[in-house]
Amino acid sequence: MVRGEALSAYRALLRATRKSFAGDTLMLNASALEVRKKFEENRHVTSEPEIQRLLEEAREATHFISTMIVQAKLNERGGYEVKPSKEHAGATLEIPSEEIIRKSA
Repeated sequence: MVRGEALSAYRALLRATRKSFAGDTLMLNASALEVRKKFEENRHVTSEPEIQRLLEEAREATHFISTMIVQAKLNERGGYEVKPSKEHAGATLEIPSEEIIRKSA
């Protein structure tokens, strides 16, 4: 049962990152590596309360990624566009400074 829950949580996190970072190869790869690393680090946890805590963290991370992360895309005018979907209703939009944008380019 726990193995199935862990696999389900793992897949849900990967789906969330694929949707949120679609078209951004760097973030897709980095997020997949981070998800795998976290699950591998906890592969040998046997304490039921600890396992349940880790599964809850994974569910919260999936929810956060799905509802709170929206990628801005460079448009043809040289500006950035954000297109939040219905999953992002109620989220607060934080626009990065020009300095942060320059550093990430």
